[in-house]
Amino acid sequence: MMAIRELKVCLLGDTGVGKSSIVCRFVQDHFDHNISPTIGASFMTKTVPCRNELHKFLIWDTAGQERFHSLAPMYYRGSAAAVIVYDITKQDSFRTLKKWVKELKEHGPENIVMAIAGNKCDLSDIREVPLKDAKEYAESIGAVAVETSAKNAINIEELFQGISRQIPPLDPHENGNSGAIKLGNQSLQTGRRCC
Repeated sequence: MMAIRELKVCLLGDTGVGKSSIVCRFVQDHFDHNISPTIGASFMTKTVPCRNELHKFLIWDTAGQERFHSLAPMYYRGSAAAVIVYDITKQDSFRTLKKWVKELKEHGPENIVMAIAGNKCDLSDIREVPLKDAKEYAESIGAVAVETSAKNAINIEELFQGISRQIPPLDPHENGNSGAIKLGNQSLQTGRRCC
């Protein structure tokens, strides 16, 4: 018997850093060159195995435009994890990432797992954010750090596996309000349309 755990995950970061592309690549293994900016937020799910559990990620992809910033707490409240995305070719997006981390530490769930995704690593020839800086910063805040390319499908699965590994396993003796559903050995994978 495997337990299914529903884990709310929100993606935060500047507009244009590739949050929606990361989600589409993870859930649907698809990349759209002409993806439109997210309005408010979009929602998708995907279930992946982790240890003796199935993690059903309930993924909220939030809009990066400043005018939607005030909506973000609605999505990160109650989240098991937050993925803060920056564009490795834009130093400003890394500064914004630090503001999101500060906001999550002040107003987010107490034990939220944080992951930092430096997207667009396929453009490393025009990089503005050194990998070393991102890794040092991630270490200083106890976050998972991965450089990704939604376009070339680099480290997208690894990003979400890293989050899964940071989620404490369910206590096998615990019954009741764990948010888990017992199932026979089956692998689920669902996706909602994004883009």
